[in-house]
Amino acid sequence: MPELPEVEIIKKELDNKITNKQLKKIVIRESRFRWPVREDLNKILENKLVISCSRRGKYLLIHFEHGIQLIHLGMSGSLKFSEKNNVLAKHDHIEWFFENFSLRLNDPRRFGAVIWHPKQNGSIDEHPLIKNLGLEPFSKELNGQYLFNQFQKRSCSIKQALLSGKIVVGTGNIYASESLFKAQINPMKIAKMLSFKECELLANTIKSILYIAIESGGSSLKNFANTNGVSGKYIEQYACVYNKEGEKCVVCNENYILKISQNKRSTYYCPKCQK
Repeated sequence: MPELPEVEIIKKELDNKITNKQLKKIVIRESRFRWPVREDLNKILENKLVISCSRRGKYLLIHFEHGIQLIHLGMSGSLKFSEKNNVLAKHDHIEWFFENFSLRLNDPRRFGAVIWHPKQNGSIDEHPLIKNLGLEPFSKELNGQYLFNQFQKRSCSIKQALLSGKIVVGTGNIYASESLFKAQINPMKIAKMLSFKECELLANTIKSILYIAIESGGSSLKNFANTNGVSGKYIEQYACVYNKEGEKCVVCNENYILKISQNKRSTYYCPKCQK
């Protein structure tokens, strides 16, 4: 599943490529996604100008004068630019056509979403899929005090609290494991038991881990690639614990990385470094 760094990379590429471009048409070859894609989407957006592209959590937002298109890549979705008349790949379900190129959404499992939010419905921040999301990780408001206050309300594990997306977005399974390792916090520790100092360190660590992930092109464990088909290098170059079960810890060089299951999600950690 693409996490926030991967979606941020795609957002930047979309903004660079399609902002101030006229969308000629949309072709929907398969509408059965997590929520059915509305049949009149082409009628709504045909020949409309893209004003800007942004991101909220893992939702891509394509802004038009009369509304916003939300795109979520789900478990297996990807967006790629294509030259005119390129052969369709299997699972190329939706295609946005511009002057000399198109943008194709490929989603084998169809857990993604393509949703239209008309301007008259109000702010996108009040959309049901958006309004309960936590802080953006690079916002000034994400600091030790904020995390400490939020964690005081949580009796679940710190890993589970991070994965919820209701405190801070962007700490999916890979980056939650990496952030907790760098902050030397045991992923099984109860969230409300974290000290203020630990919360300060974790806030800074989340920012640095996600920044490095974006700069390295994201993670490509399975199928992620950017809009030009280039895979990310974060796991290969920077990951310390994720997918490293049985390898020696790069910090203590004594213990081996363990893998456990938390709420049916894999967690990797060093039992010596993470107390």
